[in-house]
Amino acid sequence: MPSSEYQRPDPDTLLAQMQAQERRASRGKLRIYFGASAGVGKTYAMLNAARSMQAEKRDVVVGLVETHGRKETAAFLDGLEVLPRKEIAYRDKTIAEFDIDAALARKPALILVDELAHSNAPGSRHPKRWQDVEELLGAGIDVFTAVNVQHLESLNDVIGGITGIRVAETLPDTVFDQADEIVLVDIPADDLLARLKEGKVYQPQQAERASRNFFRKGNLIALRELALRRTADRIEDDVQAYRIEKSINAVWKTDSDLLACIGPRTGAEHVIRSTAQLASQLNAQWHAVYVETPQLQRLASSERERILKTLKLAQDLGATTAVLPGSDIAHEIVSYARSHNFSRITLGRNHNRWPWRKAHAQRIATYAPDIDLIETGERQERASVAGKTPAKAVAQDDEAVASGKSAYLPYVWTVAICILTALVTTPMMQHLDLANIVMLFLLAEVLIAVRFGRGPAVLAAFLSVAVFDFFFVSPRFSFAVSDVQYLVTFSVLLVVGLIVGQLTSGLRFQARIAAQREGRARALYEFARELSSALQAEQVFETTQNFIQRTFRARAILLLPNDEAKLQTTQSNEIDPGIAQWAFDRATPAGMGTDTLPASAYFYLPLVAPMRTRGVLAIKPDNRRWMLVPEQRRQLDTFAALAAIALERVHYIEVAQDALLRMESERLRNSLLAAISHDLRTPLTALVGLSESLTLSKPELGKAQQELAHALHDEALRMGNLVTNLLDMARIQSGEVKLNLQWQQFEEVVGSALRAVQSLLGKHQVVTRLASDLPLVNFDAVLIERVLCNLLENASKYTPPGSQITIAAETSGQYLSVMVYDNGPGLPAGQEETIFEKFTRGERESATPGVGLGLAICRAIIEAHHGTIRGGHAPQGGAAIIFTLPLGTPPAMPDMEEGDITNQTP
Repeated sequence: MPSSEYQRPDPDTLLAQMQAQERRASRGKLRIYFGASAGVGKTYAMLNAARSMQAEKRDVVVGLVETHGRKETAAFLDGLEVLPRKEIAYRDKTIAEFDIDAALARKPALILVDELAHSNAPGSRHPKRWQDVEELLGAGIDVFTAVNVQHLESLNDVIGGITGIRVAETLPDTVFDQADEIVLVDIPADDLLARLKEGKVYQPQQAERASRNFFRKGNLIALRELALRRTADRIEDDVQAYRIEKSINAVWKTDSDLLACIGPRTGAEHVIRSTAQLASQLNAQWHAVYVETPQLQRLASSERERILKTLKLAQDLGATTAVLPGSDIAHEIVSYARSHNFSRITLGRNHNRWPWRKAHAQRIATYAPDIDLIETGERQERASVAGKTPAKAVAQDDEAVASGKSAYLPYVWTVAICILTALVTTPMMQHLDLANIVMLFLLAEVLIAVRFGRGPAVLAAFLSVAVFDFFFVSPRFSFAVSDVQYLVTFSVLLVVGLIVGQLTSGLRFQARIAAQREGRARALYEFARELSSALQAEQVFETTQNFIQRTFRARAILLLPNDEAKLQTTQSNEIDPGIAQWAFDRATPAGMGTDTLPASAYFYLPLVAPMRTRGVLAIKPDNRRWMLVPEQRRQLDTFAALAAIALERVHYIEVAQDALLRMESERLRNSLLAAISHDLRTPLTALVGLSESLTLSKPELGKAQQELAHALHDEALRMGNLVTNLLDMARIQSGEVKLNLQWQQFEEVVGSALRAVQSLLGKHQVVTRLASDLPLVNFDAVLIERVLCNLLENASKYTPPGSQITIAAETSGQYLSVMVYDNGPGLPAGQEETIFEKFTRGERESATPGVGLGLAICRAIIEAHHGTIRGGHAPQGGAAIIFTLPLGTPPAMPDMEEGDITNQTP
């Protein structure tokens, strides 16, 4: 195979490239300045490049650049046109954001938009700034932007685990990967720390705090490594795209990826494990391929099953696997290596049966002298069988093993055709030369090879020579030969017959294999098409059952789990529920043809979907030998995967419908409660006023009438509070409540809450245990006071007089933790979570007033503050309600990481 660097491009590939270039021509170019952290100089480098573009007479506009008080960066803005920012009102504040409408109206050739991962304020056109950039690119505007490695979505949790700080604003990796250009801005960790101390990254107060948290040397070194690796991965993709675009066939040794080649020999697993170990040491990706030649297609089912298990082992070890059809093993391996730019190939040591045939490694080296070859040694216990050739494992054709009678029938036909050819050509001896008669025998050999295969073709070759010699060569009716020249005729007839029979049989076999593959592909296509329209589990069940019975000639039963993850068995006595449940629980096939209970009449295949196992497919084939065919098993696994994905899709459709129904029901109930509450407030207010007037009326009421008037007043007030709760719950869940967030002391809210419920706590002892170093917290004081009032009121209701109620507060990580607990009877067992649901009370039947909305309102308020609330048990054995509020950063301490990193310990 020639190793020229350039090959003629494929026409379809060339057309696709031209269409892609046309799409890119109308789209703007995106350049991302990429760094390990803040302060490496991304914005500086971006502005420097923009000024160079402006010097080249390009229309450059600054859409948004964050200088963070850096004088060197701000100086680069001089002379550049800067678009005014758009002011957006949010929660009684004004936030200045990037004005995308002004940018589109201005439509410069190049615009600078800093902080690509930034989240826009509510009310903006897009929730994320990278979506603004996408719209600018679609309008044909080139964009320069900047982003740090910690903002990439795929690395968010990794970096959070390293630094202990989670980035709140992330960027999809697809945006990074699809950028036209990546510019890495990098400096050593020591230099960055020096810049931090000099005040070139943050202001002094920020810099001191940053050096104690995020800007530790170990963190910066790890972030730098991740940034370099991510950039290298992106550049590798660019190199591969360039090689495809330019049709470059030569291997460029730009990476250390490995290609493992396996065959039918017993040492294939050793090659896989050795390659996986080497790839781990090199921190490289690797592929594993198996070339299936016509000869290897005739391997016994056990041999093919072993090859599939070896490929599965490679996949489990992290490899990308592929089966390559072809007749030349070395040629296919080299072609795959060149197309995927593999510079190293690993393969097992080859033992040639024939000395004149080159080993695969030698042939690969001849085809591709620029590729490194790594030969793995043999395991000692396998050395004795390493020389076994695949030819010894060749199996008979599938249709020839149905019965002994059908196996001999082609040979009987071969003998009959040869004799018939002799009988037909005997009367023609007077009109045809013997050379023409030989051609008729060759024609018979070809027909036999096409119809019956290799074995009958070989018999036809020898039988044709014998019949031709006996009936047509003088002396006739004898195997004696009078003319030595006929020996040449016999030899040519025999050799040509054998060659033609071999070639014809090979083509016939390949055609049959291709037809089988086409049939499997068609069945998969039809099965996927039918499943795509299924909207109910019953439709998936029926489609799967029908297709498996028709495609595999087997009985199929689909077993689905109930809510307790137990399979719902059918009435069939043949199904073993124990085996089916075992396969479901372990997501592992069992039964016929497996290592687990192989004597079973059914094959139990779990339907493993991306999220969970969705059921078990029980299959009973008409012929047990069917389970030994690897191609059938592989297709069945694909059928099972499609059915599992369809069941999961149907499940989530039902979940979405239920969620939509619950949302609509909740919205309707909230609207109804709000309407009723509004209608009740006026008469209740009047009732409270009338009851108060009644107690003050002249002449004074008697003692019994006074008690009735006070009871009427108290009940009216309680009903008014209930209506207020209903209104508040409806307003909170409808999103109408806007939080008035202010930085304030938590102790003040505790004091105001205690004063508000003082009348309810007269018979209880209240203790406050507030830490002395509580910081300022950003919350809505009115709503948090409401939470404390509800919790104190509940504690007073459900504890006997004289009980102690405690309010404790302390900082826990990045949260303020508040606990209100008592020494009463405690929460009902198992209801620590359900008590926060609407209209749920601690005691189902109780004389204690209330309808079960207090804790539901508490949860809605706390979650609106991005906190959590839960129930538990107090240290003294009573009930405890614990809620948390995020601490955030007080106004005196600005954000640490460019305004988008929150100190949230994962």
